[in-house]
Amino acid sequence: YCQPCLSPVWDTALAAHAMLEVGGEAAETRARRALEWLKPLQVLDVKGDWADERPDVRPGGWAFQYNNAHYPDLDDTAVVAMAMDRANVDSDREPIERAVEWTFGMQSGDGGWGAFDADNVHHYLNDIPFADHGALLDPPTVDVSARCVSMLAQLGYGQDDRRMKTALAYLEREQEHDGSWFGRWGVNYIYGTWSALSALNAARIDPQAPAMRKAVDWLVKIQNQDGGWGEDCESYALDRTGHNPAPTTASQTAWALIGLMAAGEVDHPAVARGIAWLQANQDADGLWAQEYYTGGGFPRVFYLRYHGYPKFFPLWALARYRNLKRGNASHVAWGM
Repeated sequence: YCQPCLSPVWDTALAAHAMLEVGGEAAETRARRALEWLKPLQVLDVKGDWADERPDVRPGGWAFQYNNAHYPDLDDTAVVAMAMDRANVDSDREPIERAVEWTFGMQSGDGGWGAFDADNVHHYLNDIPFADHGALLDPPTVDVSARCVSMLAQLGYGQDDRRMKTALAYLEREQEHDGSWFGRWGVNYIYGTWSALSALNAARIDPQAPAMRKAVDWLVKIQNQDGGWGEDCESYALDRTGHNPAPTTASQTAWALIGLMAAGEVDHPAVARGIAWLQANQDADGLWAQEYYTGGGFPRVFYLRYHGYPKFFPLWALARYRNLKRGNASHVAWGM
């Protein structure tokens, strides 16, 4: 394969979340060190390409790479800010406040968020001859929008906030008929459904709400016979025909489990079976192997293999299951 870029901000922030879920002095110290490394990478003084649409918004996001100040993204920004809030790493809340300011400023007119831009919805451009991958734009997507909702809800913005209302309405509109959600930057329906369920839980949507019930039923329905979950990159298709089954992967199993637990289903037999799969398939080094690509780039052209995904996501799912069971709880208190 070809390595298109590095993803240190994204990987570090997600690993910090996993460490915070594990808990204990050693893991939390590691998470805080990671967040200290992330703090100075926040883009506070460069107005990138996004400012063409939002010239009056102050910068405040994080980029995916070590340094890409003209292209911070909402996904990384939300994940970093949520981890900082959870870890309470610093009495100085300015990094989180600047992230919130930039996130609200980048909300698109339909209530959702794209990764890098606002209102990038000129879909006719996908029909020009050299746009053969059909993904020339950066329109709002469920996974990025859900991450922004998760962050804002974790920070106390509720359903009574006008901007949150429009964001939640966007997520509701985007749910597929079968109960799933399509995720743009991961493969694909499992990824989107995990993201949306986490956001709805963070926003205090009733776990018995129809949208959450349909999503839970869908995740249970597509569970593999071995107890895990898998999805093929064929799901990343322009015609959006739905989930394409695949052999179980560690990262997709973790996403499904975290999504089900966000929907209040920690005691569901499907969750127990998924946890058992992760336990049974853990390697001697404590991690999980995964050859399948579970990251999305551009359909039919570009798919991503995140080497960290089968490491920190399964750990995160196992730790969350342990924590909920130990606390005799069914509600997840965090945005992710």
